[in-house]
Amino acid sequence: MSFKLTPEQHQIRESIKRICKPFDDRYWLDRDTDGVFPEDFCQAIADEGFMGIAMPEKYGGSGLGITDAAVMAQTITESGAANAGFAALIIGIFGLNPVVVFGTEEQKQKWLPPIIKREDVACFAVTEPNTGLDTTRLKTRAVRDGDHYVVNGEKIWTSTAQQCNKMLLIARTTSEDKTDKPINGLSLFYTDLDRDHIEIRPIDKMGRKCVDSNQLFIDDLRIPKEDLIGEEGKGFRYLLHGLNAERILIAASMVGLGRAALKRGADYARERVVFDRPIGMNQSIQHPLAESWAELEAANLMAFNAAEMYDSGEDCGLQANAAKYLAAEAAYKSCTTAVMTHGGMGYAKEYHVERYLRECMIHRLAPISPQLILSYLAERALDLPKSY
Repeated sequence: MSFKLTPEQHQIRESIKRICKPFDDRYWLDRDTDGVFPEDFCQAIADEGFMGIAMPEKYGGSGLGITDAAVMAQTITESGAANAGFAALIIGIFGLNPVVVFGTEEQKQKWLPPIIKREDVACFAVTEPNTGLDTTRLKTRAVRDGDHYVVNGEKIWTSTAQQCNKMLLIARTTSEDKTDKPINGLSLFYTDLDRDHIEIRPIDKMGRKCVDSNQLFIDDLRIPKEDLIGEEGKGFRYLLHGLNAERILIAASMVGLGRAALKRGADYARERVVFDRPIGMNQSIQHPLAESWAELEAANLMAFNAAEMYDSGEDCGLQANAAKYLAAEAAYKSCTTAVMTHGGMGYAKEYHVERYLRECMIHRLAPISPQLILSYLAERALDLPKSY
């Protein structure tokens, strides 16, 4: 299996680099300072047709694969946009996968073109404050009332909710005690984010200031039954279908972020002269940078191996999760090394590497922790007993 980019993928990479060029490190540092959402960047991506890169041509997309979307995601983060650039638009790229796969023809015709054109903007309301990674135990309820569902509950870490008019929402439609497994009885909706019934509170966080994360308080939100995706009670299974794609895109993006940090670290090591010699001549500086290069390249191979498997219809759960784990760890090490290479100046915002370090942390932690990935790999790859 070859992992070289095709000519078409090289073209995607060059096109994204061109779009990203005006949105340089200074732009992202300013957004990190003022917290203004990078809508102009998102619109530039949408104007070139890249929001629909992995959506069917029938609805205005490009009809390409997750491999192509991974090239795009990686190029964005590697440009210096880091995780902020990735997070600002990624839900629009893969988040509606359940609609593409399980939605009706009418739903696809209605919902997908506005997302691709960025006439609609969506968020992903899944995680809850009291359940975390144990998603099947979520407490948000959707109770059928005639032609509507009435929803009450809470969500947390819902990114971009401040910017959105739509949301992908999972809620329990059948009580857990009335199902044979917790995975059953959960339903998935794509609906309007009605601020008359949803209070959105921003979370002040460590990094990625310009891409909001929020807690949602949902009070008697009425959702038309037409906004239900697929069958009632199967929503979690629909979410699972898109999780491998999410892992792959995150992995590719983290490799890009790690490379951005590594480049700045190596550039500084060549240019910074102490005791009449560039610090990059010292093996104590060279070796950590070289290790990061090797680890990022290895993670990249795993990410694109998983992407090719996904696009070929193969089961790639192991590879996608391993890619996310390896890329997140490699990016963290690369960003840390870049800060340390800069010495005291690594702590200064003007050198950007401290921003990279703060932004790489989110995907070490989420949407799945490294510990849970290792437990999954131990169970599925090594046939060890389930530990959670």
